Amino acid sequence: MGRSRRTIPEELLLLALDPTTGTTAQPQSLDLGLAGAQLVELALAGRIAPDGDRIAVVSPRPTGDPTLDCALELLRRRGAPVRAVHWIGGPRLGLRQTYLSHLERCGMVHAVAGQMCGVLPTTRYQATDTDISREIKARLDSAIRTGVPPDPRTAALAALAHAVGLGKHLYPGNEGRSSRSRLRDLIRHDPMGGLVAHAVMDVQNGAVAQPRRNQAPPGRQAGPGARSAPEPARGVPAQPHRGPMARVVAH
Repeated sequence: MGRSRRTIPEELLLLALDPTTGTTAQPQSLDLGLAGAQLVELALAGRIAPDGDRIAVVSPRPTGDPTLDCALELLRRRGAPVRAVHWIGGPRLGLRQTYLSHLERCGMVHAVAGQMCGVLPTTRYQATDTDISREIKARLDSAIRTGVPPDPRTAALAALAHAVGLGKHLYPGNEGRSSRSRLRDLIRHDPMGGLVAHAVMDVQNGAVAQPRRNQAPPGRQAGPGARSAPEPARGVPAQPHRGPMARVVAH
């Protein structure tokens, strides 16, 4: 995959960056959106394809993008198609930070160190060239304004932007209500983008968990021959278990 074209995860993150504060809008759902955007990018590259509500690897050949290739390899190791909602809802560690660091290396953002409450160190990310973000949003604006079916990349980006709740960030207030509605409608123009966007929304609505066969009751071991439930794979290392009270703080 050539680097002359920005990937959908990169564009989604650039859309979410606030040019004034240097923070990302909708940080919790954005993590899910980035995981979904990886799937769309891999599908556009011909590496995976939808299989009902599942994702199947059709070509394990690397794309040349390290982060995407990590996700592709984890999907390949599953050995069978994985439900999109399980992949997106699986544990992840630092996917947003991985892409922020990548954008910084590419010169598209720069890190600004600061402090929270005068004590806790924080890092904000400012776009180095706001023309890039404006160009990305202009594609969405054009699709919304003209009603002409957008290209698959723009349609998928619109679907993911809606799914993670960026509509109110991109088109705020009462005056942006119709644009937010049209942004939502663009989800129908790309089947893969639509599948992934709906999976992102399902995860946010708590629709990931399903009854699992052969799952042992608490405090008991599964009997001989019982299959363990598949572990959701992610494009980054899984987050270590920290107990029921552990929380991840997003900036």
